Amino acid sequence: PSWIFGTTGGNTSCVEVKSCGNEIIFDAGTGIRALSKSKNLPEDKKYSLIFSHFHWDHIQGFPFFEPAYDPDSVIDIYSPFENSEEYLKKQMESPYYPVQFNALTKNIYFHRIGVGVPFNIGNTQIVSCKMTHPGESYSYAVIENNKKFVYATDVELKSKDYRNNAENEIVFKDADCIVLDSQYTVEEAYRKENWGHSAFCYAIDFAVHWNIKKIYLFHHEPTYDDKKLNSILQAARWYAQYIERSDIEIYLAKEDMVIEL
Repeated sequence: PSWIFGTTGGNTSCVEVKSCGNEIIFDAGTGIRALSKSKNLPEDKKYSLIFSHFHWDHIQGFPFFEPAYDPDSVIDIYSPFENSEEYLKKQMESPYYPVQFNALTKNIYFHRIGVGVPFNIGNTQIVSCKMTHPGESYSYAVIENNKKFVYATDVELKSKDYRNNAENEIVFKDADCIVLDSQYTVEEAYRKENWGHSAFCYAIDFAVHWNIKKIYLFHHEPTYDDKKLNSILQAARWYAQYIERSDIEIYLAKEDMVIEL
């Protein structure tokens, strides 16, 4: 079976989006350390970092993001949270980390964005949507050249997320691709209500409702091994056939995976 020949990976959340001339990074989990080793970083050293929320697994890689120590780097940080600068600085205070925030490039700029209010990074439009998760979390659509990519992690799907209102539609409707929280089985979702994550079959229903073409199952349960994760992928594809939507493409999000739209 395919899962024997590779691994899904164990880094926490970090997804890179390369749009036309822009380097956009969603969340700064431990995966951002691996990203900083990439040979394809922008030559102009400009980065846009967007946070879904500030739980530990989504910020703990930031102190290890090597471009942040380059004085020529420019990092724009976006989130709907008022105290985002404070949150990032605190994790680098003694005794938690040996290097303090003031050792980083001085070109770090914080931007508080409005929920549901589109903003632009270059020619790329970004818009957010508030989701259900302890302490709040936000999903984002990246829209450019009639293509739409959605980043939606740490999401406990509720009936409100299926409502055909302007806030939901601008983020989710007719997206080409979504990276979506699919951490649990249904049985686990019942036992862990209000933990802030979704069952994989709920994620499929959600993608079908919003006519999303491709879904990547994301934010994997840490106790699962590769065999379990691949069994969930197979079950998700069977479920799509069961509800007569075999046209939707379903994949398992893996480290170093590249998606082109």
